Amino acid sequence: MNDKCFEWQMLVENQWLRIDSDHVIETHYCQPGAKGMAINTTVGQIFIDFDTLETSQESVRVQRLSLLPPDQPEDVGWYFRDDRLWCEYGSNGSGTLNSSVSSKDIERHFMLNPQGNLGFSVGSIGYSIDFSTMTQTNLTTGLQRNIRRRPKFPSNLAGLYSTTVLPGPSQQSVAGCKWEFMGDRGQWTEYQTPVCSCDSSTIEQQYKQNPQGQLPFTTHKYSYTLDFSRMCQINNVFGTTRAVRRTAGSGVQPDISSGTSLQWQFQDNWRIWTDFSQGNQCSVSSQDIELQYQQNPSGTLIFYTRDFSYELNFSAMNQRNLSTNTVRAVRRIQQ
Repeated sequence: MNDKCFEWQMLVENQWLRIDSDHVIETHYCQPGAKGMAINTTVGQIFIDFDTLETSQESVRVQRLSLLPPDQPEDVGWYFRDDRLWCEYGSNGSGTLNSSVSSKDIERHFMLNPQGNLGFSVGSIGYSIDFSTMTQTNLTTGLQRNIRRRPKFPSNLAGLYSTTVLPGPSQQSVAGCKWEFMGDRGQWTEYQTPVCSCDSSTIEQQYKQNPQGQLPFTTHKYSYTLDFSRMCQINNVFGTTRAVRRTAGSGVQPDISSGTSLQWQFQDNWRIWTDFSQGNQCSVSSQDIELQYQQNPSGTLIFYTRDFSYELNFSAMNQRNLSTNTVRAVRRIQQ
């Protein structure tokens, strides 16, 4: 493909070889909210960390090459993580003010000094970007936020890959998986075409490719981002979120390789251990939690009920109400 400007490679017997269907990796890598993705290789399944480009197996190395001419810069986006989602510098985020720098400004300084710093402002507040630690610091409060640098998927290839970017299980194997969002009246509503640009089958295929990734989609009125790691959909214009859930019908098995007999529970108001169940009151099930835990046992998971949002901390084994800061114990047991 002459117009292709990237290539993902894996080191095999001291030789760098192209990874088949690497456009799948690229589409996920271009999403700022994607921490990484799992791929199947000749040495088994590996997980690629997009921040470090390291894999879950120390003996396996991957790299991404730019195939652009030396005099043609790559179109790169710079993003910071606010309280809810990843926002590009210079674009409209969840706040009302834009930063004094754009992705192109930051990229220009980064290329000049990849270990340096860059100062900028938002309104009257000053900030500093540290390229060596990939963090942004509020110079008034000292608050730090993570930042990411990701390429933008070439527009000339987007249409070409639109029907092949979601390879995965056959239609039959995912037919029983239903994806729903919490509607205005507190009812779970299934994603369906033509009202929505994607349906349950499309979402399920993308989810199986990268359970920590994101999927952009549109309705007649707005554009959204479906965030699998947080099990929510985000309105790209207003920044509002809705809980999302995934339910498996008959004949569909949970897609985790281990821990199918494990149950996640939280301690309720009466100190009774209660199962996480993906019903009307919770956006995640034990199977969803276990999948995230397998990916990152030291990480966190955001989930929702009808009234509140929560953060589940695997290291501390607790959940925290993000509105009230109430903390409850969480446990993982075998049944």
